[in-house]
Amino acid sequence: MIQYDLLVIGSGPAGQKAAIQAAKLRKRVAIIEKEPVVGGSSVNTGTLPSKTLKDAIYHLHGFKLREFTNMSYSLKKNFTLRNLMARKDQVVKNELAIIANQLERNDVEIIHGTASFVDPHTIKVVKQHGYVDTLQAPFIVIATGSRPRRGEGVPFNDLTICDSDTILSTETIPKIMAVLGGGVIGCEYASMFAAFGIKVTLIDQRTQLLRFVDQEIVQALIYHMRTNGVMMRLGEEIAGVSADEHGRVVTTLKSGKTIVTDMLLYAMGRVANTDQLNLTAIGLTTDKLGQLKVNEYYQTDIPHIYAAGDVIGFPGLASTSMEQGRLASCHAFQVAQSTLPKVMPYGIYTIPEISTVGKNEEELTKEGVPYEVGRAFYKEIARGQIFGDLEGLLKLIFHRDTLELLGIHIIGEGATELIHIGQAVLTYKGKVDFFVHNVFNYPTLAECYRTAALDGINRLGKT
Repeated sequence: MIQYDLLVIGSGPAGQKAAIQAAKLRKRVAIIEKEPVVGGSSVNTGTLPSKTLKDAIYHLHGFKLREFTNMSYSLKKNFTLRNLMARKDQVVKNELAIIANQLERNDVEIIHGTASFVDPHTIKVVKQHGYVDTLQAPFIVIATGSRPRRGEGVPFNDLTICDSDTILSTETIPKIMAVLGGGVIGCEYASMFAAFGIKVTLIDQRTQLLRFVDQEIVQALIYHMRTNGVMMRLGEEIAGVSADEHGRVVTTLKSGKTIVTDMLLYAMGRVANTDQLNLTAIGLTTDKLGQLKVNEYYQTDIPHIYAAGDVIGFPGLASTSMEQGRLASCHAFQVAQSTLPKVMPYGIYTIPEISTVGKNEEELTKEGVPYEVGRAFYKEIARGQIFGDLEGLLKLIFHRDTLELLGIHIIGEGATELIHIGQAVLTYKGKVDFFVHNVFNYPTLAECYRTAALDGINRLGKT
């Protein structure tokens, strides 16, 4: 029996930060990771690979935006999906080395194997060749992440019918593809493949995409996606998926429509990786997606067992997962910390990308808050003209009476970087006129803040 101060199950963003935080408190810590590499799905199959792929495609798409059309066509003609994936592989390799180095520097032990509970303080780890270790600790953090949900009756072959993990290892370049699911992952892949020149049909049973995002921004995304050739099939349910005699994928909708494509991406949600943990042995239960319920300190129903990251559900972002894991360790070892900030940015890596923080118009309308809106279009900004992004939009929402900033919503080049300026002002309850009285570098997209603030204040009839 090997004793530790903290055991962390899973080496994704939540697990890494939980372990490192405890190690910095001079605790003996081990991470148990069932895969041969650390990093979890965030580094290996999810966040980092898909964003690297998006970045590579976006740079090709950027030649078109900057009106280097012939260069864009020439590059696409000679570029294969394998070329794009090679770039992704290199980024992942470098990030894995960084993570391994961080854990080693902080004396975090890494144990490769499959973990399961024996009792509330004891974990069994089945390692390669069947070797078994038994570990104990007064505190345990479950950070096992999630995996793509696979629908029943869908004949996945990971070549022409893929989920969001396996599509990253395919070398097939489809001319036509279908994406099932209009959530964040579905929209990201649909937009990036469309920008690469693939004809995409996006199918979702809901009538609205990205319902938690300001709908003006969503409508701008839909416009861009349609311009790039994405066919939207919203409010449609899947009746079946099969392959025809030519190997093409046939998707049948309950409305009677039939969609024939070279490839299908199934992106209809994720499930938590808790099924192998033997949680019944310690009396913990999960919901239908395998997720655990936690309190504000990330404690499960067993106080010394914590959970963080995708296993506790929304928002399921790498950024929030890191902080959840760190805060869980702080609470376990009685280090005073504030709770997770209420003002958190969201990044959606579509083409064009979206980022948002604070309230949107729909929420404020429902709450009866008097607000005003200021907008700045990238085409009004010199840097937008340089980028060739003439449709980008930065939108500020602020209280009509107090001028307090309430929300920032951006679509366009650099949205996920640009959002942090507004986030800082929002966090400290700043007013929209902060942007009017500040000087921004020229030419930059940050100038959008001043333009949007002036636009909003002008609507009030104030100077």
